[in-house]
Amino acid sequence: MPDVPPPSPRPGIDALCLDAPQPAFEGRSFGGVGPYEWVRGTAVCSVDPDHPQNQGIVLLAQAPRDGRGYVTCDCDIEILRPVDPARGNGWLLYDVLNRGTKRAVHRINGGVESNNPTTPAEAGTGFLMRQGFTVVWSGWQADLPAGLMGARLPIATGAAGPLTGLSREEFILDLPAPKRADGIEELAPDRFVYHLAYPAADINDGSARLTIRQNEADDRAEVPAGQWRHLDARRIEINHALPGTFDRGAIWEFIYRARDPAVAGLALASMRDIVSFLRHGTADGRGRPSPPAGRCRYAVGFGLSQSGRVLRDFLHEGFNTDLAGRPVFDAMMPLIAGSRRSFLNHAFAQPGRFPRQHEDHGFPGDQFPFGYAMQTDAITGRRDGLLARAEAAGPTPKIMHIDSESEVFSARASLVLTDTAGADIAQSDSVRIYVAAGVAHGDYPLPPAVAQAAGNTLTYGPLVRALLPALCRWVETGAAPPPSQHPTRAGGTLVSHAEASLAFPALPQTAYPDRFNRLHVMDYAVQPPRAGGEYPVFLSITDADGNSVAGVRHPLLTAPLGTHTGWQLRRPGYAPGELFNVFGAFIPFAATRREREANGDPRPSLQERYGDAAGWRAALAAGLEPLVEAGYLLAEDAERILTHAARGYPARLDFA
Repeated sequence: MPDVPPPSPRPGIDALCLDAPQPAFEGRSFGGVGPYEWVRGTAVCSVDPDHPQNQGIVLLAQAPRDGRGYVTCDCDIEILRPVDPARGNGWLLYDVLNRGTKRAVHRINGGVESNNPTTPAEAGTGFLMRQGFTVVWSGWQADLPAGLMGARLPIATGAAGPLTGLSREEFILDLPAPKRADGIEELAPDRFVYHLAYPAADINDGSARLTIRQNEADDRAEVPAGQWRHLDARRIEINHALPGTFDRGAIWEFIYRARDPAVAGLALASMRDIVSFLRHGTADGRGRPSPPAGRCRYAVGFGLSQSGRVLRDFLHEGFNTDLAGRPVFDAMMPLIAGSRRSFLNHAFAQPGRFPRQHEDHGFPGDQFPFGYAMQTDAITGRRDGLLARAEAAGPTPKIMHIDSESEVFSARASLVLTDTAGADIAQSDSVRIYVAAGVAHGDYPLPPAVAQAAGNTLTYGPLVRALLPALCRWVETGAAPPPSQHPTRAGGTLVSHAEASLAFPALPQTAYPDRFNRLHVMDYAVQPPRAGGEYPVFLSITDADGNSVAGVRHPLLTAPLGTHTGWQLRRPGYAPGELFNVFGAFIPFAATRREREANGDPRPSLQERYGDAAGWRAALAAGLEPLVEAGYLLAEDAERILTHAARGYPARLDFA
């Protein structure tokens, strides 16, 4: 066996260990691009803690170094590429993993959901492949179960031993036994075990505090010491047969002194170095040739939800410039992130958490800056913008930021559109903002015990399919993409909660929420964090049907079959009245006038609106053409929608 050369003295990709290529999608061919193949393996990354571009990585100075003085980590990596790279479109699409799972192929192609898409059905429409994209994933999150794509990150240590600090956890018993929620293991009707993100520094120090509160804004009630105990450094057992009125939607909070934080922000450097290497590298640090990544001249960063928030961090913290001064991504498409970033580049990070109205409300990842352009925070006086470092470094990536209705209600999306005093702002020339009106964060099946209404299954896939090629043309030729479409203060479509509540119809099935995801300046130096001044957050105004009037209106808002919201209320027994996660709701119209009058529903029935299904199809067709002409819908998707509608009123309203 030949000797393996030592790693290069330069930081970067020390080793890219890849398996032999395997056929993708059972050999299915995608138009002129042909078949695709999978390449899987591991990337070993080294980072110089003394390099100026790495100085913002929290705890990097406390990470162990190798003989070269570098900090190393290794990441799972997968590449989906044309078998003949010359037939690709020259674009590398880096899909930031969401909790270790792939999202781009399913969400853009609209196929059967899978974290290992290998069958033709899982390729869906084949859109990404027909376009010729090379798709790349690399693991970046260390706190994931086995079997998911992840990273092995170093642990920071103190000069005298393990590094310690306060860590805070929240958990809610939403789902009844025997189902398991994140970190929760139910043992009996009155007992459960919670798995901590970090080991306790000392399970006997007596400083740990467990509290419970029914709703997010309520005062915390101390749980007596006899009601819980440490099983070991990573687990606590809780007896939740407590006196009082707490139900399964109540919030448990545990604050304790933890040890052994991972250098979580190293994930951002690994993304930077992997994408840069695939674009520009010729050989890894051991001299082995780099794989062709589809002869990619350009790269786009794609991320939705958690991964969209990470993309915003990547941009804000200056990682879109590689160590040679080149841009990493020419374009970015953060989806359904709202105004948030992530709880990633922090000591004792928990990147899986994100602040909502009820769940995880006070966790980091939602503070100024919110928008892309430089502005001054009216509360703190800070001046910043997500694009500040990219603009200072050189070429600015083109950005398409896409939010759904859920982000307006639950992720303070208005703060991407307004300044911190509440006025509309002009976006940078390199930024477009789109709000997918009537669409929810995800079309996930909702637990009927918890959710008050049926889920909103409208998806943003058709909008992304139309905008992604426009984003590429914008980079390649400078051709202007479709203009931003979103609610505004000046247009009267981005309004206060009181105004939005007045506009929403009085429905017998549900009330308009009396709360939304507010935001304050937070002091994280104390635990639990202390709230300061409040930012103005606005909501989309709706029409008489309860459907939003501004943004890119989904075809099923131009010819609606009901009310599509970005919010979902919790049922009694699960913190009633609080918002349930970031889910949406669908409240269908009555079939006939007699039915709606009997129900007290003010919205015209399907019969009153359309006469019959043929009348609905005609109204739907009339609403599709303007979307296609404006560039917000592909002609092939318009045809797909009409084909689906030809079967009559659909049971599932996605048309992905």
